[in-house]
Amino acid sequence: MPLKLCRPKLVGAAPPILTPRVDLSDRVNCWTRDRQGPRISRERTVPMTDVFKPPLTLLLAAPRGFCAGVDRAIKIVEMALQKWGAPVYVRHEIVHNRYVVDGLRAKGAVFVKELEECPDDRPVIFSAHGVPKAVPAEAARREMIYVDATCPLVSKVHIEAGRHHDNGLQIIMIGHAGHPETVGTMGQLPQGQVLLVETVDDAATVAPRDPAKLAFVTQTTLSVDDTADIVAALQERFPQIVGPHKEDICYATTNRQEAVKALAPRAQALLVVGAPNSSNSKRLVDVGRKAGCAYAQLVQRAADIDWRALDGVRSLGVTAGASDPDDLLEEVIAA
Repeated sequence: MPLKLCRPKLVGAAPPILTPRVDLSDRVNCWTRDRQGPRISRERTVPMTDVFKPPLTLLLAAPRGFCAGVDRAIKIVEMALQKWGAPVYVRHEIVHNRYVVDGLRAKGAVFVKELEECPDDRPVIFSAHGVPKAVPAEAARREMIYVDATCPLVSKVHIEAGRHHDNGLQIIMIGHAGHPETVGTMGQLPQGQVLLVETVDDAATVAPRDPAKLAFVTQTTLSVDDTADIVAALQERFPQIVGPHKEDICYATTNRQEAVKALAPRAQALLVVGAPNSSNSKRLVDVGRKAGCAYAQLVQRAADIDWRALDGVRSLGVTAGASDPDDLLEEVIAA
């Protein structure tokens, strides 16, 4: 059967996807493989039966897709449903992916914006992005059953901010205003103790209480390069500012961005599978463009692909954000 115009298919079996599984050994494998760094995991030249269309080379970035923190959060919701039955309430989207959220909703999860929407007698789960301290405190006051699914690497930033505060330092948070992770991290400390900086321009104007008593933390899903520029600007203004012992941008974010950088010069176009509200997925699009890829598009599903924009493309890079499951990646590859 002839293939549809501009819609390539891989020859042979689909490429292996490094996906964390339920048991602990495979989850450890996921973290270990993520740390191996960027590479192009599979390259395929796809013959086209239409005489007007030349072969298309697909370049699949690795690592790509689910990270261990996302897998952990999803499993927490599934285990809560098994233990307590439906409904189980989840404050905010457990991860930023509509496909995942809809799948959990079908199993009996109820997603709400605020804790006040949850009844006292049903369990509630806090999302992987983390929550302000006031949220679990209120759940405890109401004697609710609650489970914290915050990614351990986000919790590390929370602990770090708390230690700086205990040492008498004011905190600068590098992050995106309104993002749940930023809100959660800033909410670990009393109001006014954390100042938000989003850009280099913000770094030039931020007004701390005492320039000699400052520390900074960052959102875990930022662009590595953009964050480095902001940090450099802060260090120039505030030479005594204290940074994290290890960088706050998680290795899953870093490795996925490095993989796109390695792939971009060889790809005429890049498809990033991810949700429009996913910070790490949007950063992959930005990184691809800055690394030299002429066209980069964020797609949630295969139906979102702009085929007209890919007309004439001979080499196509494909990756997926840390909140995106194998099913969606394979759907895009098979489109």
